[in-house]
Amino acid sequence: MFGRKSVKNPAYRRYALRMLPVSLLYVGAIMLASRLVPDHAEANPMTIGIALLPGLAVLGWIWTMARLLIELDDEYLRMLEVRKFLVATGVTLAICSVWGLLEIYTDVPKLPVFLVFPLWAMGLFVGMLVNRITQGTAGACA
Repeated sequence: MFGRKSVKNPAYRRYALRMLPVSLLYVGAIMLASRLVPDHAEANPMTIGIALLPGLAVLGWIWTMARLLIELDDEYLRMLEVRKFLVATGVTLAICSVWGLLEIYTDVPKLPVFLVFPLWAMGLFVGMLVNRITQGTAGACA
């Protein structure tokens, strides 16, 4: 949930208004792809095109987050968001690298590549906690 100060900031309002349709697009594209493309389908232009639709929404999320950084005119809030992004990136790189090594040398299950972005998004929560502990505030989240 957005904190009181964040909701008053127009950049956060625009961010939320952009994230909603992109998120709905993602859910709809996943549902469509799951319905139309059978598991382990042959790669052809149609199956590839349908399977790429959810990726467009992921690109929309990335664009929306970039717009937030560009539009935030409060340097402190921007710094908090950048810190969250950096922590999320570090968490993601660490988990993927260590898990990748486990995949090479052991028989652990393979980590599907499509999980990297959701893992990064969960890393934003870790970044929020780091901000809360080190700065006394989490940024956009209360």
